[in-house]
Amino acid sequence: MQDLVNQWLWQQEYWLPPGVTWKDLNEGSVEGGRHPLPRDLIITVPLALGFIALRFAFERVVALPLSRKMGVSDRVRLRAPAIPKLEAFYMQKKKHVSQGELLGLEKHCGLTPRQIHNWLRLRRNQDRPSNTKKFCEASWRFAFYLIAFAAGFASLIDTPWFWDHRECWRGYPRQPVADAHYWYYILELSFYLSLLFCVSVDIKRKDFKEQIVHHIATIVLMGFSYSANYVRIGTLVILVHDSSDFLLESAKMFNYAGWRKTCDSLFVVFSVVFLVTRLVIFPCRVVHTTLVVALDFMPLFPGYYFFNALLLILQALHVFWAYLILRMLYKFIFLGKVERDERSDEESEEEGDEEEEDEEDATEECCWEKRKGTLNSRLVSLANNCVLNNLTNQRKNLNSRLPKAR
Repeated sequence: MQDLVNQWLWQQEYWLPPGVTWKDLNEGSVEGGRHPLPRDLIITVPLALGFIALRFAFERVVALPLSRKMGVSDRVRLRAPAIPKLEAFYMQKKKHVSQGELLGLEKHCGLTPRQIHNWLRLRRNQDRPSNTKKFCEASWRFAFYLIAFAAGFASLIDTPWFWDHRECWRGYPRQPVADAHYWYYILELSFYLSLLFCVSVDIKRKDFKEQIVHHIATIVLMGFSYSANYVRIGTLVILVHDSSDFLLESAKMFNYAGWRKTCDSLFVVFSVVFLVTRLVIFPCRVVHTTLVVALDFMPLFPGYYFFNALLLILQALHVFWAYLILRMLYKFIFLGKVERDERSDEESEEEGDEEEEDEEDATEECCWEKRKGTLNSRLVSLANNCVLNNLTNQRKNLNSRLPKAR
């Protein structure tokens, strides 16, 4: 199996510069460091499962009590009555009900179309995540990103390649990897693997597809860069990403707790850090180093194009998120408000559907109030007419009786 993998997957002609072999990478243990091997990545799978277990305990022991102290409140939602036919239809996860399906449900359930739509709306509301769940998820990511950024910054501040990016390639591939950088790499890769494993149970957000692409590109990029001993430039990429992520997660936490001013202030700080790190430092320093500076130390080879293609995918995602952030900042600064449905931490389809349904309910209530007012006015006019008619009849009767009395 190892020979088959080496023959079809790990051919050194694809992943390494010409004249460099996997044996050369093994000699990078000089100067007291370790040398990276592809088999080291196997440990990331059990570590990812360990992160999932740790997250489960953290959300219940730390995040849940913290949400109560910060005043996180959940919307009270009505539960849909138990109707097996509608429940079976709902489990198919269809967004819209066709006319034929609606007729079939009417026939089998004996309900009107309006009752069916109301039941489906109530059932969807039951599955929507609460603010407490969203707060716990954000607090877990905040804790990890903050610790990872602090540890990564402390381990890289004294390295030569942190200040001079040409040092990322000097002496390649015989570059030893310190234990701190090894665990920094492995733990970050394990964490992103855990996020990918939990994608089906996590809250589905507006940028769900972009997040999936980001996780996959990050995992492949980190796995490849570690195997090919691009650890120096890889640690810089990780540090740039962690520098703004914990600010975003903290803004989410205060948003779910209802601390609007604190949330908006943190979001402005996050926006500045994100735009500087992702649109200035990352392309001008990191990507420039891999695209241009690396050519002074090695010739072109397939792994060079593959590595830079993954970095450019990340940069394209940065531009997409920067567009959303700038649009929100424009509304916040010039219009004095931040639209909730544009934030990347809000649910796209579910939250939008809920707002539409709330608008429909408000519209129906408004229409009912108008109909009620019209009905009341008609009743008043009818009552007035009845009173006038009674008075007229009484006057006629009185006039007819007066001559007899005389």
